[in-house]
Amino acid sequence: MCGIVGYVGNQQAAPILLEGLSKLEYRGYDSAGVAIYDGDKIIVEKCKGRLSVLSERLQGGLKINGTLGIGHTRWATHGAPSDVNSHPHINKDGKIAVVHNGIIENYLKIKDFLIKKGYTFVSDTDTEVIAHLADYYYNGNILDTVINVINKLEGSYALGIICKDNPGEFVAVRKDSPLIIGLSDDGNFAASDIPAVLPYTRSIYILEDDEIVILSRDSVTVYNTEKEIVPKEVFNVDWDVHAAEKGGHEHFMFKEIMEQPKAIRDTISTRIKEGKINLDDFKLTPEYIKDIDNVYIVACGSAYHVGVVGKYIIEKLARIHVDVDLASEFRYRAPIITDKTLIIVISQSGETADTIAALREGKKRGARVLSVVNVVGSTISRESDDVIYTWAGPEIAVATTKAYSTQLSVMYLIASYFAQEKKLLCENDVNRIINTMLQLPSYMENIIENKDNIQYFASKHYNSKDIFFIGRGVDYAVALEGSLKLKEISYIHSEAYAAGELKHGTISLIEDGTLVVALATQEALFEKMVSNIKEVKARGANVIAVVKESNKEIERVADSVIYLPDCDDLISPSLAVLPLQLFAYYVAVMRGCDVDKPRNLAKSVTVE
Repeated sequence: MCGIVGYVGNQQAAPILLEGLSKLEYRGYDSAGVAIYDGDKIIVEKCKGRLSVLSERLQGGLKINGTLGIGHTRWATHGAPSDVNSHPHINKDGKIAVVHNGIIENYLKIKDFLIKKGYTFVSDTDTEVIAHLADYYYNGNILDTVINVINKLEGSYALGIICKDNPGEFVAVRKDSPLIIGLSDDGNFAASDIPAVLPYTRSIYILEDDEIVILSRDSVTVYNTEKEIVPKEVFNVDWDVHAAEKGGHEHFMFKEIMEQPKAIRDTISTRIKEGKINLDDFKLTPEYIKDIDNVYIVACGSAYHVGVVGKYIIEKLARIHVDVDLASEFRYRAPIITDKTLIIVISQSGETADTIAALREGKKRGARVLSVVNVVGSTISRESDDVIYTWAGPEIAVATTKAYSTQLSVMYLIASYFAQEKKLLCENDVNRIINTMLQLPSYMENIIENKDNIQYFASKHYNSKDIFFIGRGVDYAVALEGSLKLKEISYIHSEAYAAGELKHGTISLIEDGTLVVALATQEALFEKMVSNIKEVKARGANVIAVVKESNKEIERVADSVIYLPDCDDLISPSLAVLPLQLFAYYVAVMRGCDVDKPRNLAKSVTVE
């Protein structure tokens, strides 16, 4: 949530900050601002609304001169979106400017203390206390000042700070909120995520908690809170810079849907060697796998829906008991954990605050943690015992598509690997599963080729008021994701239900013309789903069924049908989710919604 960019160097800062912030728009925001030192004073420009409003006001950054500055896109937590609540925030005489990502949990206590000391506040934010606290502690040494400030803060933060008395440098520090440092011959950067600095450098430092960085035009020095210099290893970004661009597509989301076959190939292909699943990413021995007493899959949002599918396939193939927990609930329910418990945490960004907290709770209780993440060097990847990277590449749209699909592919790999190492699968079974997974990208390409049918269905139903998704088994898990995708980008009320639960109350909501999307991809459950479709049809529902090509008889009961290639039930969730993603996308576009940046949402939820 929120985006921070800082720059000090040889070039004008304002255009660089605006460009960097534009690369972070996917994180979600409701206002934007910059603070630039112009050689005489710190100039702050900020406003509510889109970054384009700020950019127009600053004439693309040409209106302010200065080679040192910090910028911010804000997602409101404390105080409504407004010009005043926007970042940066400054101290009383405008000498110090601060941008902040995170939440300061004890800000009211600090605010009361500062008010008693004579400070006045103009905003409702928790961030303004940092600017005034820095003023209170400022002694001419910015490093000492920052250390004193962060020693008083409770909560999560990534900070960028500039001070008029230090015209050639700025300070960055993080705790539980992401921040990276970009290194170049033409200046140095701080940012919330790598895409913000990619146009200028591929060399970065990944900061750890409580590391404080002093950046100048020619140097970057990292300190700990004891003022000791911390040596850092340079991480070289190997992304294609164009991977973070739209590539001619109208929206990032559509581009990322189209990229899923390639992303899954990248995730799977190198992990299948000589007819076996080979996961060099972690060091779980066959003995450890055999002794696992329980697996917890812990995640948020779409990653949680991946976990629901993961439960089905791990239990089916590896015969290990699995619980799936929302990360925001996991650590509050005193989970039963032993030294034989494995926790699998799933997060695209690797910076999801609730998931990080759950990971730490699990490790504190003695569990081993395996993470499934996309971002190399993220907090979750660094704090886990083992990591499997999805290699999905940058995902810019807030609504996840290819990250979800690659995470799901990893769950197939984990389940199959566990079963393989426990010797629960014969050679023929292993070969069947491997061949099934290797065919997945081509199956997805087949669905994409027929996307016009899905666009047609969207054109018939984009004005729906309520839409229900139903399914059984893994189809129910996919229904959860299909419903979430629709509601988050189209703003249509949508719910997902296990089809067998319809008659326990939900069916009372079905009325004449209600759209029901029914997933029926599991052969053993197909006839039961046909019965459920008949139930909602009898109450007036309009039904779109998602089935495999061989199940043509569904046409007798459904109003419309989306066909998937005939495939093993194991991988049908990966295929079934694709038309649901496309349906949500087309509906949102037809409703005129901001598909890549839906209202009130952020890509990386870095606060609890």
